Amino acid sequence: MSRRLAERSIDHVVLDRSEVGGSWRTRWHSLRLLTPNWQTSLPGFDYTGDDPDGFMTAPELADHLAAYARAIGAPVRTGVEVTSVAPHDDGYRVVTTAGEWVADAVVLANGGSGIANLPPLADGVPASVLSLASKDYRSPEGLPDGGVLVVGASASGVQLADELARSGRDVVLSAGEHVRMPRTYRGRDIFWWMDAAGVLDERYDEIDDIIRARHVPSPQLVGSPDRRSVDLRALRERGVRIVGRVGRIADGRAQFSGGLANTAKLADLKLERLLDRFDEWAQATGASGIGDVERFGPTEVDAAPALELDLAASGISTVLWATGYRPDYSWLDVPVLDYKGRLSHDGGVVTGSPGLYVLGTSLLRRRRSTYSRGCGAGHRGARRPPLVVPGGPPYDRSTSAGTGNGSVKRSGFAPTADAAPKSSATTVTPSVLASAMRTGRSTPSSVTRV
Repeated sequence: MSRRLAERSIDHVVLDRSEVGGSWRTRWHSLRLLTPNWQTSLPGFDYTGDDPDGFMTAPELADHLAAYARAIGAPVRTGVEVTSVAPHDDGYRVVTTAGEWVADAVVLANGGSGIANLPPLADGVPASVLSLASKDYRSPEGLPDGGVLVVGASASGVQLADELARSGRDVVLSAGEHVRMPRTYRGRDIFWWMDAAGVLDERYDEIDDIIRARHVPSPQLVGSPDRRSVDLRALRERGVRIVGRVGRIADGRAQFSGGLANTAKLADLKLERLLDRFDEWAQATGASGIGDVERFGPTEVDAAPALELDLAASGISTVLWATGYRPDYSWLDVPVLDYKGRLSHDGGVVTGSPGLYVLGTSLLRRRRSTYSRGCGAGHRGARRPPLVVPGGPPYDRSTSAGTGNGSVKRSGFAPTADAAPKSSATTVTPSVLASAMRTGRSTPSSVTRV
């Protein structure tokens, strides 16, 4: 966003509460991106390393983002936390730990993984068992001795179940709805196929149920040097015990849904449809350099999977919640959230609040918007100049890239408690982006919060 604003000579600032890419430095130690390195390119900043098909570690991605910020001269103010964004005249007032800004536009780029999305039933975990969100997990060595119940079978859940099983732990994985996906297909990475076959180019306004599409679980992928696939079938072969979706935890016992077999069959069916689409594209285009058509065995589950688990009797010492994340909008004092606390927007343009934009969320404008390579191509054709607030990384939901907690464009705007500069755009993280200075007023046009 900062690069695109600068290309249009739009004055702005980016505010980051920590350092550029800082949230990627606090993930679990073994975490690598789900996307191959060639997918980490940013506008004017392609991957130039010697391992394009490898997968960056989290610290490597943080370094990559910091290098990009330096390369484009992004006007990032680090160590500045945005505590409030509220309407002000015909723009917005951005209150931070380093003073205030007034901006014509604000871009919310704080990403979708600000808060661990723990279900209410997590309160039922007994005090004798460690209840830990994946956001706070670092390594198997950091957990108490004993077995682990991993709740959630999307990208984070299968990665952590695999790591814990490889470390010698007894692991039970509670699986609800999930997206099964192989690491490679016909000799190519799965992201090569989704890119080439046009899956990542699908627009948000071409999808029937966009709300559901934006909340579909992340695919069961692991970015590992051996490029292995990690799905329920592979985990079961490794000795992980697979059970259904957790429905209740009380009195030291966890209860699970009996619909595991149907859930697994549905994931298998959707995978078959995706592979059929790839094959049809390859045949229609005469694609070369790919292997033969292949299919993967069905997911096998126990004929009668456990419906209840006594945590103590089963030796479970930790319940690890890999149940996703949600954005933190606690600082957003603008009435744009629905009853579930979700931000309503049309391709990044926030509904009902002119001059307010969002960036770094799932399926923002196209499916590729979820990933770092989509930051440039995925947002071309916006109805208005994109004014955004950079935020934290998603994902696992994988890697929507933002640069920080927010930003204001260079022009010597020095925020003070007494004088609030005005910018055209402000980016927040929680940061704010301001752009397009108003004549005779010391304010950025946009602010981006990261």
